[in-house]
Amino acid sequence: MEKEKEIKKTGTLGSIRIADEVVSIIAGLAATEVEGIAGMSGGIAGGIAEMLGRKNFAKGVKVEVGEKEAAVDLYIIVKYGVRIPDIALAAQENVKQAIETMTGLSVVEVNVHVQGVGFPEDDNHEDEVRVR
Repeated sequence: MEKEKEIKKTGTLGSIRIADEVVSIIAGLAATEVEGIAGMSGGIAGGIAEMLGRKNFAKGVKVEVGEKEAAVDLYIIVKYGVRIPDIALAAQENVKQAIETMTGLSVVEVNVHVQGVGFPEDDNHEDEVRVR
């Protein structure tokens, strides 16, 4: 059984441990705060991006955490009609700021992988999206 990696900092009062999963959740939450992101993607299965619910924030996020630095890969689904480079840049900045502020880690890169486009079902349910 593989032990979960975690960040460990030792100070005069004791040690602080932050699990990789926590960094993933922070990144997922920060990414979904960006207007224009429909949701996170669980990956491509049969050519179709799987849209993940908002309750599982660590999915669609891959992190590599060292002692002082972190690298993040985000797998996102964008809303139809948005300018993808602007959304990706906003996601990179928001995720970097959130992780650095909350954990004290230096984020060296945030790679954004656009996995699909979400289309609104109809005008009455703009929050619900179909992924193509």
